[in-house]
Amino acid sequence: MLYLEHIAVNIKKGVVFKDKNGKELSLVVAVSKGFNRILNYIFDFELLVVRITGLIPCSFIRKMVYKAAGVRIGSKSHIHMGAQFFCPANVIIGNGTIVGQNAFLDGRDKLIIGDYVDIASDVMIYNSEHDINSEDFHAVNAPVEIGDYVFIGPRAIILPGVKIGRGAVVGAGAVVTKNVPELTIVGGVPAQIIGERKEKHLHYKLGRTRLFQ
Repeated sequence: MLYLEHIAVNIKKGVVFKDKNGKELSLVVAVSKGFNRILNYIFDFELLVVRITGLIPCSFIRKMVYKAAGVRIGSKSHIHMGAQFFCPANVIIGNGTIVGQNAFLDGRDKLIIGDYVDIASDVMIYNSEHDINSEDFHAVNAPVEIGDYVFIGPRAIILPGVKIGRGAVVGAGAVVTKNVPELTIVGGVPAQIIGERKEKHLHYKLGRTRLFQ
C-alpha cells in the first residue's frame, strides 16, 4: 500500500481517501474537504492582512480595512492597535464603542457588540471551542452578544454562547462562562456576581480615544 498524507493506493480498493484521523472518505467528501482547504488558505491570508493592519498607528486606515474585511463598525467606534479576528464578517460593533489594545474578536459565530461598550486591553471573546468529550475533538460554535454600556476589564475572557446584559461590568481577568444579567458586576474564575451598578439609567458617552492608538 502506497501512502501520501491523506491518500492511500490499495491494490484491492484502488485510491482510498482518509481524513486526519484515518477514517475513509468518499470521493465527494474528499473533494469537498480539498475545496474547503483552499478556501481556508484564502481566509488565512485575509486574516494575515487584517492582523498586519492592526499594527498601523492610524485608526482611519485600520477601520477602513476592517470594514473591507466585513466587520460592521458603528459611528464613532474605535478599535485600538493590535486587534485580531477570526471570520471578521460575523463581527458587529455598535456606535460609540471602544475596543482596547490587543483584543481578540472571534467571528466563527455571530459576535454582536452594542453601543457605548468599553472593552479594555487584552480582552478575548470566543464563540468557538472544542468539545473535549467528543471522539474527534470537533469545534462547537455559539454566538456571543454584549449589550449596550457594558464594561469589560483587562484580560477578561468571554466564552461561547454568553450573553452579557446591558450595563453589566466584567472584572479584570474574569472568565465568563454563562450569561450575565443587566447592571450586575461579575468577577473571578469562573465569573460570579459580586455586585451591582448603582446608576441604573445609563446614557453616557465614552471619552476621546488616543490619536495614534
